[in-house]
Amino acid sequence: MTGVKRRLGRFFDPENGRTMILPMDHGVSQGLVPGLEDMGSLIAGLSRTRVRGVVLHKGMARKYANQLSLEQNLVIHLSAGTKHGLPPYGMTLVCSVQEALHLGADAVSVHINIGNDMEDRMLSDLGMVVDEAHQSGLPVMAMIYARGGQIINELDPHLVAHCIRLGGELGADLIKAPFGNEKKIFSRAVASCPAPVIIAGGPKQDNFSDLIQMVVKAMDCGIRGVSIGRNIFQHPKPEEALEKLWEALSA
Repeated sequence: MTGVKRRLGRFFDPENGRTMILPMDHGVSQGLVPGLEDMGSLIAGLSRTRVRGVVLHKGMARKYANQLSLEQNLVIHLSAGTKHGLPPYGMTLVCSVQEALHLGADAVSVHINIGNDMEDRMLSDLGMVVDEAHQSGLPVMAMIYARGGQIINELDPHLVAHCIRLGGELGADLIKAPFGNEKKIFSRAVASCPAPVIIAGGPKQDNFSDLIQMVVKAMDCGIRGVSIGRNIFQHPKPEEALEKLWEALSA
């Protein structure tokens, strides 16, 4: 597991132990997403930021990964599903760990939705990817959400806590989940998890300061960083937004 620990450690800033990851995998699920039309220019500008990791699907990684700086780690996203699918919350593996390695991945990520009729397959995918990735020394980031026919409120604090616990139980090295917005329950889930927890940004916020406030609240609960996409690449000035986000993480 030495390789896993070394690679995972590169995602965290040596000064404050935080990480800021920019997911850019939305094109598979959403299509032509505003803010991601010119991914080359967006990625080129990241060299002026404190982003520690970028999440890409394999096709975009082949095209743009060589533009990342040495400080910015490449995460290959292995899961896919579109908003047009039935059900829309279903995710399937579309890239192997070996292909991710060939593309120069520093880590891989898997998307899991619980509380639906496809949960068993997605859990199986996560378990298999963790085993294969660890054999190759790659960390696994698990993006886990409560979505589907059995779910009424995706942000229910107990459901969010279950997502975090699930990632730790199945051996993920970094767990991305929404912020449950209930300090006591969320803090307990983060503290009891054997892996670092980071939060998602959620839907596009009209007021960026609301996002910053959410991040500050989550930091008080023990998170190690963020993985925020739409609220960054759809911001009028993405680099400026990243600077403000990093200031909040470093406070």
